[in-house]
Amino acid sequence: MTLLLPLLLIGVLYLLMIRPQQKRQKQWQSMLAAVKAGDRITTAGGIRGVILSLKDDAVIIRVAPDNLKLEIAKSAIASVTTQETSE
Repeated sequence: MTLLLPLLLIGVLYLLMIRPQQKRQKQWQSMLAAVKAGDRITTAGGIRGVILSLKDDAVIIRVAPDNLKLEIAKSAIASVTTQETSE
């Protein structure tokens, strides 16, 4: 009976904290694996741009308004908006 409470507490901790974090991590990794040239991204630092080319662990983006080219780490990408043409 004395071991039941700590085991129950560990189970609740897993369901409320650890599992959602693992799910977010998997989604983020699949997002990074799916990036391609032409996608609009936002970095963790708040820089927005369009992907020009991809390297193994880096991405070259074009940033408005002066069309600056920046090389950033792939892991710095916070969100991706895929360019889709609407007809």
